[in-house]
Amino acid sequence: MFRAMAGQVALVSGAGSERGIGMAIARRLGAAGVKLIVTASSARIAERVAELRAAGCEAEGRAVDLTDEAQTQAFADWAEARWGQIDILVNNAGMTMLGSVEPMVEVAKMSLAEWNLSISRNLTTAFLLTRAVLPSMQQRGYGRVVHVSSVTGTRVGNPCEAGYSAAKAGMVGLNLSLALEVAGQGITVNSVAPGWIATAATLPEEARAAAYVPVGRAGHPEEVAAAVAFLASPEASYITGEALVIDGGNSLIENKAP
Repeated sequence: MFRAMAGQVALVSGAGSERGIGMAIARRLGAAGVKLIVTASSARIAERVAELRAAGCEAEGRAVDLTDEAQTQAFADWAEARWGQIDILVNNAGMTMLGSVEPMVEVAKMSLAEWNLSISRNLTTAFLLTRAVLPSMQQRGYGRVVHVSSVTGTRVGNPCEAGYSAAKAGMVGLNLSLALEVAGQGITVNSVAPGWIATAATLPEEARAAAYVPVGRAGHPEEVAAAVAFLASPEASYITGEALVIDGGNSLIENKAP
């Protein structure tokens, strides 16, 4: 798989956290010889680019607000111009971005602004970046699009996360329709749906809940990255429109009480 991906170009969004899923994906693809374009909503992306280069990866990156249509298109144009193509797009942006955390509010108390914020940064970002990159993939007759969704909204729910859940469910819906639109064009579109993954954004209650996962622990960002790398590879050419759950079997259990 690694040899087949060497020389390809991947754009990975949401790579601002050193211990996050986006950066783990970038490292995994970079280790396979993939050239990297990474982005995040803050200037800390420069630190991630430096880390990737120090690890021997060819990497470029910029801070961009992916909820802004004009900024997203300009970024995509710059990214494609850097190495002449984008072969792999990983839509990982969302949750905590632009200096604010995800709203945790009951529907009855949720403002329209809070709802729109969740949808915008967890779903609209994926739409805008995919739309910007897709035409060049279609022209070349090759592409891999992988959305990082969640088990929240697709397999399970949590109180006070209606906006986030709706966005992540919407990402899978986008995945299904887009997969059919480009199925005959050498482009595959898939999603991964992580469960409890230990990242820098993990909340204390999430860490405690991970102890009741059937495999007995939270997942690691590198385990999500491994799945994304496969779906982004030429070897996954006959897989499209799928959502791969990565949650240690947690969503299979009805009664999770200790």
